Order: sequence, then C-alpha cells, then structure tokens
Amino acid sequence: MVEDELVAAYAAEAKAAMSAEAAKRIAETVDPKEEKRLRSTSLLTLINTSDMVPALLSRLGEVRAALDGHGGGIAISALNWAEDGSEALDLVLDLTGACLSCGAAPGTLEGVKNDLEGDSEIIRVQFDKALLDTFDELGREFILVHGKVQFV
Repeated sequence: MVEDELVAAYAAEAKAAMSAEAAKRIAETVDPKEEKRLRSTSLLTLINTSDMVPALLSRLGEVRAALDGHGGGIAISALNWAEDGSEALDLVLDLTGACLSCGAAPGTLEGVKNDLEGDSEIIRVQFDKALLDTFDELGREFILVHGKVQFV
C-alpha cells in the first residue's frame, strides 16, 4: 500500500469512528420524536416561536455533538428574509454557554454554518461580531483568518 493510500485509509477510519461517536452522543441527549417533528417542520412557520432554535439545532449534523456535549448552544441575533426575494432565511447567530471562547470555536462555527446552509430554507448564516469579543487577541486573529465564516 502506498503511503498516501495508507493515510487516506486511516483518515477514513477516523472519520467513520468520529461520526459514529457523534451520532451516539446526539442520540443520548435528544428525544427522537421531537427531533423528527422539528426537522420536518418548516423553519418559515417557526419564526418568532420558542421552537426556532431547537429546530435549527435539529438540522445540525456532527457539530451538534460538540455543542451539546460541551454545554453550548446557539442563539439568533438577527433573522431576515433573503434579499433575492426567495422564501429563505438570512441568519446571524451567536454561540452560547461553554462554546464561547473555546479553542474549537472556529470549527464549531464552520460546522454550524455548513450544516444550516445545507437547508433549503436558509440562504446564509453569519455570526454576530460581538462573539469576537469573547476571544483573546490570538483567538480572534485565528478565527478571522482561518474561520471560514463571516461576522456582522
């Protein structure tokens, strides 16, 4: 086996193990019936309801295991309709709880963004610039350069 093939095989094995562990952790903390209800309900009907954030969380993949497992969450800072006239949401989110200033926050933010933008009812996810104030100077610089997310 060539070295690159071996690295790829180990990477695939590690990814599968992490996916399985994330699914297990999520399953331990959520009510499957409620998750199914939230995922199948249009976000457009949940605007300004107490189900909006749980519905967003239900649409997250593996990153949810990190949020739930580390005592964090998300909050909606702003919710707007897409500027292109489509019935899609343009969200500005914030992290809550223990996720604030965590060293893994850049990956968490990117995971949240990617998962939510995969939903047909969400056109864009950005993050509240106030979140940057929770990081030290080095963390702030790192997330701005490597975070692959936008702050507004």
